[in-house]
Amino acid sequence: MRLTFRDLLATILVVAIGVPYVGYLLDGSVPFVQDARGMSAVGLVLGAAAFLVLRYGDPFDRYEKVTTAVAVGAFALGLVALFMAETTASEWLLAAFMASILIVWAMEIADHAGLVHHDAGAPAHV
Repeated sequence: MRLTFRDLLATILVVAIGVPYVGYLLDGSVPFVQDARGMSAVGLVLGAAAFLVLRYGDPFDRYEKVTTAVAVGAFALGLVALFMAETTASEWLLAAFMASILIVWAMEIADHAGLVHHDAGAPAHV
């Protein structure tokens, strides 16, 4: 398979999360992102958008179920990071959330690039 425009668009969305995060780590704040809560919100909105762009039109096979489960876990981690932004663990939660966004993106890109083997003969209900 070949990567498509939607893969590029999703990659741009993920980069749009990563650039302010790096700025946030270096300076403590960037325009529109003043704290861990703001960075979590940016990650949730743009990460969800990137996932939806990547998943549009894909068949819901076993690999996509795994990817969706990982994405739901990443989203839950983002919500925890958002709601616990005032705690001492906020920076660690935010870092784990940012890493989980990259993991979901990498799983989807690997699938779209044809690096994931889909067993066509396996039952779909397993």
